[in-house]
Amino acid sequence: MQTTSDLNPRSLPVAELHLHIEGTLEPELIFALAERNGIELPYRDLDELRERYEFTDLQSFLDLYYANMAVLRTEEDFADMTRAYLARAATAGVRHAEIMMDPQAHLSRGVSLETCVNGVASVLAQSEEEFGISTMLIAAFLRDLSEESALEVLEALLAMGAPIGAIGLDSAEVGNPPSKFVRLYDRAREAGLRLTAHAGEEGPASYVVDSLDLLGVERIDHGIRCLDDADLVERLVEDRIPLTVCPLSNVRLRAVDTLADHPLPAMLAAGLNVSVNSDDPAYFGGYVDDNFAQLEAVLGLSDFDKARLAANSIHSSFASDERKAELLAELNA
Repeated sequence: MQTTSDLNPRSLPVAELHLHIEGTLEPELIFALAERNGIELPYRDLDELRERYEFTDLQSFLDLYYANMAVLRTEEDFADMTRAYLARAATAGVRHAEIMMDPQAHLSRGVSLETCVNGVASVLAQSEEEFGISTMLIAAFLRDLSEESALEVLEALLAMGAPIGAIGLDSAEVGNPPSKFVRLYDRAREAGLRLTAHAGEEGPASYVVDSLDLLGVERIDHGIRCLDDADLVERLVEDRIPLTVCPLSNVRLRAVDTLADHPLPAMLAAGLNVSVNSDDPAYFGGYVDDNFAQLEAVLGLSDFDKARLAANSIHSSFASDERKAELLAELNA
């Protein structure tokens, strides 16, 4: 990579394609919602909570992630969380956001689909006008639960006319292969939804192959393990399959030792269609602009590469052709 830069990452219009709305729940908002809902937290103060943000692997993060969701009880709670993310994303240059939500994680603790979906969707409906950010809501399914559970929730979302445009697959990857969810993806495709899935973060490159061949996904979330399979890399390059890479997340979850070791430069050099995203920014140390800034500081990310990554994010989005053209024109300007 070249080593210069005068472009402020916040000046670049980008699409954020790998973002879990529950992962934007900042510690301050956790305490505010707990107070509003009369919930006693297992942390004395913000400092004690922040001390728990040192993770050894994906599961150690998920344990805290699900515990903190307990403060989300009402539509207002979900709306406040979503509005806070969009306000922060707007300062980071995000102009289009495809936002994943985990409905099963809320149903399992007694929160209805209507509450979580309506709370998030009510804010997304005003996002372009209020923040200049077009959006899509993605229903993400927990791969450590059964396919029957996922199918049941998908049918309920379709029956209620939930404004979802795509489905995804997240949570614990190891031991939960894509083959477990073939019927779920067939049903989503039949319903006209777009398809993406987490693969190749902690799981092997073969999970990326199976997500493409068995689930028929259009986009891979993470995908950093693809470099272990030369034939897969060649296929991903040839077919321009998007990979939504989350550098700070990869480091915080120990999928990569340090940012200096991150495979992003090798992925760009191989010609892979990668974009930079924040995943769960409240937990992993940064939003999209923070990811870009640290990549520049540590890896010498050049202006050319930043513009290339921004263009990749726009091309790889599920936005309309008209919206993509608008954002690419803004980027080119």
